[in-house]
Amino acid sequence: MARPRRCRRICSEPSYDSFLPGGFPSDEEVILTLDEYEAIRLVDMEKLTHEQCAKQMDISRTTVTEIYESARTKIADCLVNGKQLFISGGQYRVCDGTGFCCHRDCKKPPTSKKPIKRKGAKEMRIAVTYDNGMIFQHFGHTEQFNLYDIQDGKVVGTQLVDTNGQGHGALSDFLVENQVEVLICGGIGGGAQSALAAAGIKLYGGVSGVADEAVAAYLAGNLGYNPNVQCNHHGHDHSCGEHKCGEDKHGCGGN
Repeated sequence: MARPRRCRRICSEPSYDSFLPGGFPSDEEVILTLDEYEAIRLVDMEKLTHEQCAKQMDISRTTVTEIYESARTKIADCLVNGKQLFISGGQYRVCDGTGFCCHRDCKKPPTSKKPIKRKGAKEMRIAVTYDNGMIFQHFGHTEQFNLYDIQDGKVVGTQLVDTNGQGHGALSDFLVENQVEVLICGGIGGGAQSALAAAGIKLYGGVSGVADEAVAAYLAGNLGYNPNVQCNHHGHDHSCGEHKCGEDKHGCGGN
């Protein structure tokens, strides 16, 4: 039996996740996984050796070499043949700032995790992607959720919680662990929608404006949302939710 693949540790998800060629680009696209992106970043930008990169990513040196060579081939294919490049997916987990990290500055420093209160037995919990009182418009990059506990059609408690660098697929697990039954957000990818549906979380996407007002509209039965919402961060469905890692249940263990 083949050894299960170890989740590769990355500092953070990239700020830019798509690159489109000018001139006469091909309609074909190439998917660079986030672990491949991280290997390129560490080796070519941070000038780490493959051995140092392996320690950073918590995998073997030979695995780093395989990932790095695959990434270089994909990037060359895009440059030479004018293909579109999208950065998405892969078997990875985001660094939480503990243990060995980058030789320089980690993009995700250690954070103190504030305990999240459990909801009452008769309460429903709504999560809203949150940014300074407004609904954040890209689910996979949200840094905070505002959680609303509802009983008898009224808000009986709220708490603002940090995602601590988790992204895309890991966020659906985060919501499940914190007893969320309804999610209100802006844009969201197809893969993340599937993960939420599998978890039994009702999705109301394509919503914008003030978070508190959206929750009030939901409770009043007149929330405007888009049932066919897609992730509009780069206009490409990058299968958010494919890269859940960090726990044995995801089948990660070997290199």
